[in-house]
Amino acid sequence: MNAYKRFDKLVPKEEKNRIDYRVRMEDILELPELKFNPFKERICKVFSTSDKKDGSLDFDDFLDFLSAFSESATLEIKSHYAFHIFDFEDDGTLGRQDLKQLVNCLTGKADKTSLTADEMKQLINNILAESDIDKDGTVNLSEFQHVISRSPDFVSSFKIVL
Repeated sequence: MNAYKRFDKLVPKEEKNRIDYRVRMEDILELPELKFNPFKERICKVFSTSDKKDGSLDFDDFLDFLSAFSESATLEIKSHYAFHIFDFEDDGTLGRQDLKQLVNCLTGKADKTSLTADEMKQLINNILAESDIDKDGTVNLSEFQHVISRSPDFVSSFKIVL
């Protein structure tokens, strides 16, 4: 019931009777739980089923989002969605560009880095050396899940509570 109430508050009055209403990404991003999350736009885009690819969420999308970030979601579900959130290029792998953008988001510099070019290259090389099991220069979903499975804090930190 709490989820429906939160979603309903985001729906304009004139749209309340429409069952197929989608909340705009801009409105979802204003939720206090997402407002300062460096991946907030990616989160909306990953959970959105909109044909327009605009990051808008209908109620089913909103429930999927809440379920994945709930305390009861499994490591497999959380790591699956985390992988897709970090796959900025939406190509099914985490390549060098995805990893660079991931580091930038985590350091608070979404568009530019606080690292030198050499530091960024070394960091990405280290990530790939640790994660890229098949040595193809990218991290696929199973490699990502393998790395995440060794991180005991991941499940407890990958959550949003309404």
